[in-house]
Amino acid sequence: MSALLVTKTLGLFFITAIAEIVGCYLPYLWLKKDGSAWLLIPAAISLALFAWLLTLHPAESGRVYAAYGGVYVVTALLWLKAVEGVSLSTYDVVGAAFTLTGMAIIAAGWNH
Repeated sequence: MSALLVTKTLGLFFITAIAEIVGCYLPYLWLKKDGSAWLLIPAAISLALFAWLLTLHPAESGRVYAAYGGVYVVTALLWLKAVEGVSLSTYDVVGAAFTLTGMAIIAAGWNH
């Protein structure tokens, strides 16, 4: 896999993860934080965007989902820190590193 393809794939995975997290976070705000039910409309749009973005990846869907999981974990932890203001633990960082390693191994085999 070329460096350009790796960069594009990681960027697309990151955008995909943001769409999924937003799509799930907005209903959470409605259900747990007394947010407006109107939050469900952008949540649904975000989840539809998430599903569409998954179709843009350059491999079979099962491999895409498996590799995407690694980037999702890292993105969710970054969201936890940036949006929810929660400090990351050493366990979070080490776990994210292992997850990204697994993602890289899966993605490396896409062309084989």
